[in-house]
Amino acid sequence: MLRNFMRHRRAVRGFMLILWFAVACVLAVAQQKLVEEIVIHGNRRIPADTIRARIFTHAGDAYDDADLQRGFSSLWNTGYFDDLRFEREDSPKGYRLHVYVKEKPTIRTIEYKNLNSVSNSDVLDRFKERKLGLSVESQFDPGKVKRAEVLIKELLAEHGHQFATIKTEVRQIPPAAVGISFAINEGPKVKVGKIVFEGNTKVPNRTLRAAMKNTKPIGIPKSIFLENLFARTYDSSKLEEDAERVRDALQQRGYFKAIVGEPKKTMKDTAGRNWLWPFHSHNGKSVDLTLPIEEGNQYHLGSITFKNNKAVSNVKALRGLFPMNDGDIINTEKIRKGIKNLESAYAELGYIKFTSVPSTIIDDAKKTVSLEIDVDENKAFSVRRIEFSGNTTTRDKVIRRELALEEGNVYNNRLWELSTLRINQLQYFEAIKADQDTEKRIDEPTGNVDLTLKVKEKGKNSIGLNGGVSGLAGAFIGINYTTNNFLGRGETVSISASTGSTQKLVNLGYTQPYLFDRPLQFGVNVYASKYNYDQAKQVSIQSNTQLNLSQNVLDTLQNYTQSSAGFTVSASYPIRRSFKRVGISYTLDRSTIKAFSTASLNLFEFIAFRNISGPNALQGVITSRIQPQFLVNKIDNPQRPHTGYSFVASMDIAGLGGNVAYLRPVVEFKQFKPVRGGSHTFGYRIQGAYVTGYRGLNAPPADRFYVGGENDLRGFDIRTLSPYILIPDVFQYPLTNPDGSTVPKDPTNPRQGAYSVPIPIYRLSTPGGDVSIINNVEYVIPIAGPVSFAIFNDLGFTMAVRQSELSITDTQLNILNTTAFGCPAQDALLNCINSVKVNPAYTKPLVPIAGTNYVPRMSSGVELRVVLPVVNAPVRIYYAYNTLRLNTIANITNKITRDMFPAGGAGDYSFAQAQAAFSSNYRLREPRKTFKFTVATTF
Repeated sequence: MLRNFMRHRRAVRGFMLILWFAVACVLAVAQQKLVEEIVIHGNRRIPADTIRARIFTHAGDAYDDADLQRGFSSLWNTGYFDDLRFEREDSPKGYRLHVYVKEKPTIRTIEYKNLNSVSNSDVLDRFKERKLGLSVESQFDPGKVKRAEVLIKELLAEHGHQFATIKTEVRQIPPAAVGISFAINEGPKVKVGKIVFEGNTKVPNRTLRAAMKNTKPIGIPKSIFLENLFARTYDSSKLEEDAERVRDALQQRGYFKAIVGEPKKTMKDTAGRNWLWPFHSHNGKSVDLTLPIEEGNQYHLGSITFKNNKAVSNVKALRGLFPMNDGDIINTEKIRKGIKNLESAYAELGYIKFTSVPSTIIDDAKKTVSLEIDVDENKAFSVRRIEFSGNTTTRDKVIRRELALEEGNVYNNRLWELSTLRINQLQYFEAIKADQDTEKRIDEPTGNVDLTLKVKEKGKNSIGLNGGVSGLAGAFIGINYTTNNFLGRGETVSISASTGSTQKLVNLGYTQPYLFDRPLQFGVNVYASKYNYDQAKQVSIQSNTQLNLSQNVLDTLQNYTQSSAGFTVSASYPIRRSFKRVGISYTLDRSTIKAFSTASLNLFEFIAFRNISGPNALQGVITSRIQPQFLVNKIDNPQRPHTGYSFVASMDIAGLGGNVAYLRPVVEFKQFKPVRGGSHTFGYRIQGAYVTGYRGLNAPPADRFYVGGENDLRGFDIRTLSPYILIPDVFQYPLTNPDGSTVPKDPTNPRQGAYSVPIPIYRLSTPGGDVSIINNVEYVIPIAGPVSFAIFNDLGFTMAVRQSELSITDTQLNILNTTAFGCPAQDALLNCINSVKVNPAYTKPLVPIAGTNYVPRMSSGVELRVVLPVVNAPVRIYYAYNTLRLNTIANITNKITRDMFPAGGAGDYSFAQAQAAFSSNYRLREPRKTFKFTVATTF
C-alpha cells in the first residue's frame, strides 16, 4: 500500500511539472513581439515580392534576430545589390521591418573602341565560352569587368597582339544603369621570326619546321625556295602544342626517346619594308624561336604482340593491321594507325566497347622498341533496334531500305558507316556523320545495342530560274522544278523548260528508286528540243564583232536546225546491296534536220550515216538505242563531293530498230580525296569514249564527240571543239563580167538564164571526233558555309581516228566522180563541151585538215562556288585561261583551173573570183580566255 502511494505521488509531481512548463511557454510566446509588416525601400528593377521571398521572416511571424540574419545573407548573396540594410520600427502589434536596398546598376551598353584584329562577335563568343556572364542588360559587376579585360587581352594575344593594353571606362546612365567602354590599344602585331633548332643532326630543320602547324611560315610545301613566304602570327598558347608535334616528327623517324626542350623566345623590333608596296609591311615585333633538340638513338620495331585476345585468336591477322614490319624504323604515326585499325576490326565484329592499351618494351642494347598490346575485348553486341529521329517528311522505310546493317545481326561498324554513306547519297538530309549523328544505347547485361540515327531534312523541292547568254544557247531563260523525295517516298519528279534565241528544251522525268519495294530503280524521261546552230553567229559572239560575210563564205559555214523528241526508260539493280549497280536503258529518238547552208547540207547528206540519201535523208532520223551500264558510286555528296570515287562503264547500241546504227562505249572514273586535315578536297576525272558505225553506216554527226563547255573543258564554248574536214562538192558558178553582170547562156533568149560553170570545191566542216578523252583536276578550298573556291585544270582531246568513219555516201561519190567540171565552150544546144573530170578521182574517206586533228586543248583557271539551298546545285562563276588551243590556218586549195572557164574577160574575171571565194585560207583560232556564270557541276 505504501508502494502504491509513492507511485501515485510521483505521477502527480510529473504531471504538475509538465503543466508548469506548458504555461511558461504560453506566457513566453505571449510576451514575444510579432513582425507586423515588411517594407521594401530603394528597389527599382527587382520586385518587392521577390525580395520578401528571399527573407526567411514573413509578416505575422515572431520576431527572431537569427532568422533576420539568415535573410540578410540570402539577399546579399544574390549579387543584385551594392548596399543592403535592415531596420525595425515599433508598431502596436510588434515591429515594422524596413529593408533598404541599393541595386547594382544594369549594363546598358558595352563598347569596344579601336578593336580591329578581332570582331565583337569573337569577343562575345570568348565570354560565352568562359561563362563570364558579361552582357547588355546584365548586372554590373566590377570583378567581371576585370575578367573581361583579361579575356580580351588573351584573344588579342592569339592574333599576334601580345602587348595590347585596355583602359576601361564606366559611365553612369541615370537612374540606375551604366555604360562600359573598353578603350583598346592593340599595340604592334607580333609575328613569328626565325625558327631555329639546336642539337638535331639527323633530321633536317625543314622537316621539323614543317611539323609546327601553328607556327611555321605560310608557303608552298616542299618547294625549297617558296616554303617560307609569309610569317605566321605568334601565339604563345599554341607553342607547346607545336613543340609536341616536333617531338612526334622525330618519333616518326625512329628517334623514340627524342626530347624537345623548352623553346627559347627572343623578342625584337622589325622595320617596315616599303619595297613590298602595295603589300606594305609596317613596323612591328617578331619572336625568334629556338628549340633545343636531343634526338638520341634511332630505334627499330622489335615485335608487336597481343594478350587477352580471346575472340580473335588469329594473331597474324591482328598483326597485319599494323602497317609496319619487324625491323622497320619505329614510326609512331603508323603505330597509331594500327591501333585505330585494330579498333575498327573489332568494331566490325560487334565489340563496341573494345579498348586496347599498348605497352612499350625498350631494348637500349639492340635499339629496338617492342609493343605488347593488352586487349580488352569486352563482348560482342547485337543490334536490337534501329530508329530514326528528325525525319518529319521522309518515311522510315525510305531510310531503312538503305541500311546495310540489319536488326538482329551482330553490330558491324563498317556496315553502319556504309549505311550512312548510302543515306547521304540520297540527298534528302544534311550531311550525316556516322560517329557524331548516331546515338548508341548499350544494354550491357543482354549484350544488345539500340541505334538512333539523327537526321536533318533538307528542302526536298527545288525551284530554279536561270538565264543568261552563252555561245550554245544564245540569250536564254529557263525554269525547273524538282522534288527528290516526293511525298516522303523517295521518288523524284522533275520538270524543266528553257527557251532562247538558239535553243528550246522541255523535259519531264520520274524516278522510282524502289519499284515494287525491291531495290529496282526505275525511271522514265520524256523530252522535246529544238537547236539552232549558226557558225557565223558563233564566230561573231566569240570575236564580239558583227561579221559581214559574202554568201559564198556563209555557204561554207555550218547553219542548221535540229528538232528532236523522244523518251528514255531505264532500270538498274544493285549487286548484293553494295555500291555497285547494273542497269539498262532504252531510248527512242526522232530527229529532223534542216540545213540552211551548203556546208551543213553536205555534212548531213554526204556522210553515210543512213541508208537513205538525198533531201529526205534528213527527215525522220530515228534512233533506237539501248544502253547497258555498270556503275560503282562511293562519292559522299554529288553537289559538294569530299571523299569517295565512282566508276561508270556503258555502251550505247543503236540499230535495234530505227535507221541509224552505231556503237558508243564510254568509261569514266572520278575520285575525291580530303587533304590538309580533311578541310580541302582534291578531285580528278578521267573519261574516255569511242563511237563507230556498223552495218556499212557511219555514226551520225550529232552523235559524234564535240568537246567544250562547263561540263568538260570550261574555257571553251560548248560543242565547239572538233577536228576540221573538207567536204568535196559541185558548185554552179555563174559566169560574171568584170562589171558584175552575169553572162546569159543565149544573148538572144534571156529566158535561158545565166551561163554557169560547174566547178569542184571543198567546204570546211566540223564533223566531231570518234574518240574523246577528257581529264579534269581541281583543288577545292572551303571559304564559309556553302561558299568554296576552286583551282582547276581541264585537258581534252577529240579526234577523228578512223578515216572510214568519215566517208561520203556512194551516191555523192558517184556524182563527184561522174561530173564533168568546167564549161569552157557551148555547143549549138547550149550544152557545155570540153569539160573534164577531176583526176585523180575522189575517194570515200574524208581526211581531217592537218593541224586540227590530235590537237589537245587545255583550260586552267579559278572558280567561285555557292551551293544554294533552294536550287540544290552549285552556282559557279569562273575564269579560265586556255593554255592549249587551236590557232592555225586552214589552207583550202580547190581543183579549179583556168581552162574550166571560157576564154575572154568574163572567164578571166570569174576564175579569179572563184579562186578568191573557194581557195581562201581560214584562220581557225579559239578563244584565249573566258569568264562565265553557270549552274551545274563539271564532274
